[in-house]
Amino acid sequence: MKIEFGAPTQPDTGAHVLGVFEDGVLTPSAEELDGRLNGALRRAIGASRFTGKARQMLDVLAPAGLPVDRVVLAGLGKAAALDQRAAEDLGGAIFGHLAGTGTKRVTVSLDPIDGAPQTAAEIGARLAFGFRLASYRFDLYKTKQKPEDKPALDRLSVMLDGHSAAKKAFAGLDKVADGVFTARDLVSEPANVLYPATLVERAKELSKLGVEIDVLSEKDMRKLGMGALLGVGAGSQHDSYIVVMQWNGGKKGKAPVAFIGKGVTFDTGGISIKPAAGMEDMKWDMGGAAAVVGLMKALAGRKAKVNAVGIIGLAENMPSGTAQRPGDVVKSMSGQTIEVINTDAEGRLILADVLWYTQDRFKPEAMIDLATLTGAIIVALGHNNAGLFATDDALAERLLAAGKASGETLWRMPLDDAYDKQIESDIADMKNVGGRDGGSVTAAQFLKRFCNDVPWAHLDIAGVAWGSKAKPTSPKGGTGFGVRLLDRFVADHYEQ
Repeated sequence: MKIEFGAPTQPDTGAHVLGVFEDGVLTPSAEELDGRLNGALRRAIGASRFTGKARQMLDVLAPAGLPVDRVVLAGLGKAAALDQRAAEDLGGAIFGHLAGTGTKRVTVSLDPIDGAPQTAAEIGARLAFGFRLASYRFDLYKTKQKPEDKPALDRLSVMLDGHSAAKKAFAGLDKVADGVFTARDLVSEPANVLYPATLVERAKELSKLGVEIDVLSEKDMRKLGMGALLGVGAGSQHDSYIVVMQWNGGKKGKAPVAFIGKGVTFDTGGISIKPAAGMEDMKWDMGGAAAVVGLMKALAGRKAKVNAVGIIGLAENMPSGTAQRPGDVVKSMSGQTIEVINTDAEGRLILADVLWYTQDRFKPEAMIDLATLTGAIIVALGHNNAGLFATDDALAERLLAAGKASGETLWRMPLDDAYDKQIESDIADMKNVGGRDGGSVTAAQFLKRFCNDVPWAHLDIAGVAWGSKAKPTSPKGGTGFGVRLLDRFVADHYEQ
């Protein structure tokens, strides 16, 4: 996909997109073209139900004399509501509207918008960002696609005054899109292709961008006493790993901000095996790890001025003669013992060791983990928000704000010592499940025991890592949730 910015001009091919505000008010570019066409655009609006509502689209067959294939009127909604997120969604809607038409090139004429919270350059950059995000496809294994099944769009031109500023603003967003696409690729791969060792190799590719990579093998983890993580992968023929990714773009010696991801490349549930129906979805139980890899790619790609470390714990949870059993007791790196009541509550066992290792080695300024951790968070929040648990109010507020700004929204959930009673064990320091009631909260309380006094936030992304329905900037499938959120979080609070 080629995306370019230029000065206002009349396109000579493809589709020409012009904006219309709510209640049918034309932008200056649309007004000018309507005049040249003797009112054809207004007549088309009058003959339709198009009102200019946000993301509404109206095709107008290109009248004789115009070199373009079609004119498309795009609803802008109200000027005051055209913020960054609305601009991204508009770009995604334009792609979605034209993707199946056979049009190869799209030109958007963008005018300064009085009353909008963003400049035209900012709107143009965000529109292009949304357009690119919507263009994602995972069709690697489709061998019999017909040409008409594939989007023909391969070029977007955004025409506006101040196009140099828009191009500069988009450059960083383009790198964030690279990170989102990497995360989406990883969660979309089948588990026979993407297992712990091959995910390690994917992560190593970030070294080309200047990310320092360190890999811990099972031998290394045994020396460190990571019995909780090692127990998860004990039933698989694939070894478990930890991958450490360091980006040192900030001041030398400044403590990093740490991002930790759960990377279960396939989750059968182990001996506590899941029902067969829907188990194929468990290839994306490494959505947290995918987001961390994508985030590190985004930060390195745009040369973020931050010291950041991404750490992912990788395992495959399989039943076999060597798998851990319900009732087993494992010893974590922290020295705390865990009675494994349910082998399908494995993500918290991985994170227990990775969280402890992260704070012990890096002494981070803050730790944020992402994990497709509990079905209970889906019951609580559905598929629109990820669950946020945090020990630090300031950290929580920053994440909530970044979620709202990026469109990857969070909802804060409680942490309370009263829930600890549910994970008390009769024979160990704790057990790994606390029953059905408050399942996402007891999981977070479990993780809290491995964070000490480091400011920590836990994002339960089980409901948002995979989308069963397409959204303006995210096709059906892997969403890459967390990359945009955490990139915005870093940009707003750690690069000042």
